[in-house]
Amino acid sequence: MSDYSSQFLRVEVIAHTAVVTFNNPPAHTWTAQSLADLRDLVLTLNEDKNIYALVLTGDGAKFFSAGADLKVFADGDKQVAKDMSDIFGQAFETLAAFSGVSISAINGYAMGGGLEVALACDIRIAEEHAVMALPEASVGLLPCAGGTQNLALLVGEGWAKRMILCGERLNAEKALQVGLVEEITPQGESKTVALNLAKKVEKQSPVAVAACKRLIQKNRIMPINKVLIQERQAFVDLFDSVDQKEGVQAFLDKRKPVWLNK
Repeated sequence: MSDYSSQFLRVEVIAHTAVVTFNNPPAHTWTAQSLADLRDLVLTLNEDKNIYALVLTGDGAKFFSAGADLKVFADGDKQVAKDMSDIFGQAFETLAAFSGVSISAINGYAMGGGLEVALACDIRIAEEHAVMALPEASVGLLPCAGGTQNLALLVGEGWAKRMILCGERLNAEKALQVGLVEEITPQGESKTVALNLAKKVEKQSPVAVAACKRLIQKNRIMPINKVLIQERQAFVDLFDSVDQKEGVQAFLDKRKPVWLNK
């Protein structure tokens, strides 16, 4: 554990990667506190120049996260619904905007808000026994933490509608086929694969990675002709960074670059 850990989130820093393990057994459901903790953690990690990647996973072998605890909504209080939807949005939108690379290691059931946190990550690795779904409509609710938008961006409108409107659950193989996840691993190995991927991130300039990520995500809100202009400007802006100079010089010197993330 590290100083970044909280009641519901265990955090271990390995080299330049922060590994976050959900710790609200048995199903790692989200609470207002754990969502606030995630939001605050990501904001803090954004300020840590030593952190280039973030890996999220659930404790144990059965659940990545089962989402929200429906008992919270049992009395039909609209203010509670508003407060919870707001903190869900804050947490997962902050995660989506993390300056480094975020990777979810889906080690079991990822249901509702448990899948939405994975959708907010840059890359998803699923273990072969994982099951993914957005079943909110089956209890008269809807995915309010980016699910309707992020799922459609990943898998297209058709599969998003099958999962949300028809309540279909996807196993790991089907999730890979439709583009919901990028890789499948044997049971118990998703975290290792995610960490190996994070090691690849360490070879990249964190300043360049942050700029590239912002540009890739621009296609969600802007037409391509406008983003292409910003892409060219971002390339020029990198020449104000220390890492740009280090990267080019290291290549010319035939050595590994030493990134300073500035």
